[in-house]
This record gives sequence, structure tokens and C-alpha cells, in this order.
Amino acid sequence: MRISPWLWGAFLGAVTSLPLMALMFLASQLALVPFVPFDLFDWIARAMPGNVLAVLIDSMVKVILLLNLGEISHVAKQLEQVIAIGTMVAVSILFGAVIALVLTRRTWPAGWIGFAGGSLLFIFIVGIEVFRGFFVNPWLDVPWLALAIVGWGLLLAHWLGRVVRRAAGPTDYDAYQASRRDLLVKIVGGSVTMALASWGLGWVLQQQRLESGANQPLSQAEPGRPGGAPPPTPQRQTPQAEGQRIEPAPGTRPEVTGNEDFYRIDINLFPPSLSQTSWRLRVRGLFDNPRPLSLSDLMAYPAVMQPVTLSCISNPIGGDLIGNAYWTGVRLVDLLKDLGLRSEAKELSIEAADGFYESVTMDDLKDQRTLLAYGMNGKTLPIEHGFPLRILIPNRYGMKQPKWITGIEAIDRSGRGYWVERGWSKEARPQVLSIMDVIAKGNIVGGRIPIGGIAWAGDRGIQKVEVQVDDGPWEAAAVRVPPLGPLTWVQWRYDWLSVAGRHTFRVRAADGNGRLQVGQRSDNYPDGATGYDSITTTT
Repeated sequence: MRISPWLWGAFLGAVTSLPLMALMFLASQLALVPFVPFDLFDWIARAMPGNVLAVLIDSMVKVILLLNLGEISHVAKQLEQVIAIGTMVAVSILFGAVIALVLTRRTWPAGWIGFAGGSLLFIFIVGIEVFRGFFVNPWLDVPWLALAIVGWGLLLAHWLGRVVRRAAGPTDYDAYQASRRDLLVKIVGGSVTMALASWGLGWVLQQQRLESGANQPLSQAEPGRPGGAPPPTPQRQTPQAEGQRIEPAPGTRPEVTGNEDFYRIDINLFPPSLSQTSWRLRVRGLFDNPRPLSLSDLMAYPAVMQPVTLSCISNPIGGDLIGNAYWTGVRLVDLLKDLGLRSEAKELSIEAADGFYESVTMDDLKDQRTLLAYGMNGKTLPIEHGFPLRILIPNRYGMKQPKWITGIEAIDRSGRGYWVERGWSKEARPQVLSIMDVIAKGNIVGGRIPIGGIAWAGDRGIQKVEVQVDDGPWEAAAVRVPPLGPLTWVQWRYDWLSVAGRHTFRVRAADGNGRLQVGQRSDNYPDGATGYDSITTTT
């Protein structure tokens, strides 16, 4: 069967892109050079209009929930990585097809065609990296990309030349076919072997690089006092307070979210890996005493630990993009005072290692609860959650709270916000929300089924939680008080007298000011989703 040259080019472009990507991944772990597939995906996402990006994000979340694929942020990140790899393969297919067509229509040497094609692709990739501003070391990054991409173009053109071009003069067709099959087997086998070896070694190096000072134990301390570790259990209360804290319904999420279970939403497919020894916080702008600060410098300030619930603005109704943890850090207001924040400063612009940026208002700068956090649940921040430094601002969604902070600048104007510029809420104040975690049908006591979950309203607290069964009246649920802190969610429980049949359970809450949760369903773009969480099941 005769196969078109462009199909051969597409096939070999796809196959040879596997070891190319694997070598890029390995090099990114060895020398922090760009990993092109993820950078290409990132460039496309950043260039996309905000409303289009919001639709794609919302669609991905709905698919994950519909197919019950697992924890939203984890699955979404894996899907993004698969899409990024697929995008690079698609580019490689197109590149190989074009090389093959040129080879069949021009008598130029294969090396010239490969060099020209590789050079054009190299220029395109460098343009993407410049646009993103992600070159860590241009003197290393640019030569490496030139070697990898142009070299790939040369090899691909050379191999395609032997596959799609017949030798000049009389040729035994059967011998030619056998030679071509042998070449293809070697190319495919070698590509797969090199890809697997490089990916494996790169993964091992990635795990080693993640041990850069992140996720290491902090010293023990009481909440709100110098140090880092949270109390062993959340029930460190007076006997009277302990008695008021109801037992959560079996299956309700823990009051404190473990680091490994905490959701991760950011603009990266790989989290930036920063070394504690080399990292410095750049301090610029309207300060009397600006100076670079190491992590040790920040840890020398009086440390504060406080429990804070953090939620993503793109969390769907009933979603799991929310977590509660003990955070340790320095009060931002104390640091700014020491740095000599000038009176003409209006906001604090924050830069992150992944290219993310946000600006903190003066009200939040003056808030005693705003932390530059370096600890999470008694350990230094995990890589995925911002090591070595992130900001924690009360009563804001996570989109306003950068991770992997590398620089702060005091400015006399309103600053930029990455997601704000893409149409999301400028204020990003949390909606009142309640989530139904479980209907514990396997734990019936006295004919009653425990139902439980959490409720949260930023720093406004929760005044009440109510549950509705089918179209019946709203009835009060028990709220587990006191909460871990004024900035955390609360657990609630409702023991329903079971009635056989199929039923729909709904939950709603009111914040500390008595403001009832919005019942009308709306998408999370641009101000956060609204509506009541519900579960329909047979009892």
C-alpha cells in the first residue's frame, strides 16, 4: 500500500517528538531550562480571552464532576498536562508533514530543509518564551533550545529523506521497502526507548529537586504565637467549649485539610521549584529601607500561626476547591513597618516566580490578619502550595493570593491583577457557601441518618445552617462551634428521621451578619458560583 509522504512526515513527526519532549523534560530538571510543551500550553492559555478561558475552565470542571474522575484540582492539572503534551505532538505532526512535502517537491538537500524548518520553529518557540518572560538564564536557555529544536529538525529531515525519497537510478523495490521498514523500526524503537529513559530520569530528578527546603517541620508553637506547628487536634478548647462542639457526621471532611489533600489551582503545569538557599524576596518601590530578604530573615520576625480557609473562585457548587489549614508566617503590616512603607503608597504589587501578579489594597495591607506565610500545618510550605513564600489575605478568594512570591513593590496607584485583567472579580470577596459532604446511610441511629458538611463565608463567620428535604421546610442543622478560628469554615450536622424512598437534600447557610446564601444558581465567572448544594439519593 502506497502511503502519502505527508502521512509519513506526520507519523515520524509524532514519534520523534516523544524523545524530544522527554529530553526537554530531563534538561528542565537538570538545568531549569524551559520545558517547551508546558510553556506552549501556558502561552496559549495566557493569550486566550478571559471569558473564553473561563468557559473552558468551567467545562473541564463539569466534565470532571459528571464523570466523577476524582478531586477537581488534581484531575484538572493532569488533564492540562495531557492537553499540553497533545498540543506539542500536534505541532510536531504538522512540522513533520510540512518537512515531508517540501522534500518531495524540492531537490534541496534534506539537511538544508531540516535546518530551515528547525530554525523557524526555534524562532517561534523563543518568541513564546520571551512573551512569557520566563528565561531564567538566556545564555543557557537559548543555545539549548537551538540545539534541541534545530537538531531535531535536521534529524527528522534526514530520516524522512530516506523514507519518502527514492534513490536516483534503478532500484530494487523490494530491497528499498525492506530497508525503509528496517529504518522505521529503528527510529520508532529508538524514540520510544529514549523517551522512556529520559522521562524516568527526569521524574527522579524532579522528586529530588522538590526537597529544596519545602515541607520540612517547623518548631512547635501555640496558635497565634511565635513558631509554626498547629495544635495536635482542633479540640484544644475549654471544657465548656468542648462540650458545645458536636460530633461531625461520619464522612464529613476533616476540620483541618492535610497538605497532601489541599487543592491546588494555579497557572502552571509544573509548580516552580525554588531553593531556600538561593531564594530572595526583592523589595522595591516606596520604602525607606528596602532590602532583599531571605527566608531566614522572614523567619526571624515574630511568627504568627492562624487557621484560614482558602477557596478558589472557580469552585463549583459543592466542589472540593476549598481547604482549611494552619498557616504560619509574618504579619505583613509588621514587615512593611520595618521596611519603612511611605505614606504615599497606595498598594503593594506582588510578583511570583510563575509570572503571576496581583496587587494588595491598603486596607488589606493594614489588616493584622494578612500574612506572608512560609508554613502550612506545621511545616514549611509544600512546593505545590507556594514554597518558600505566599500571601494569606482574609476574606478574599485564592485568585488574589499569589504563591511562589519573588518580589514586592510599594506603588502609588492601583496595581494589576492576573485574573482581574481576564475579567474575574476585582474584589474577589467570598460568597456565602455551604457544602453537603455526606448522607451517612450506613450510620443510622434511632432511625435517623446523619447528614453533614461545611459552611463558610470568609471572615464573616456562619450564623446558621439549614437543611431541606424534598420540598419540605428548611430546618436548622447543628453547627460545630466554636470554629477553629474567625477565618475558617465550620462543620455542620443534621440528623434526619429516615423515610424510605428517593429524596433530594439541600443545604443553605447564613453568614455572621444574617445574610442568607444566594439560592439562584450562577456560574463561577466572574464573582464565584452561587446556588444551593444538593444530593439526591435513595434511603
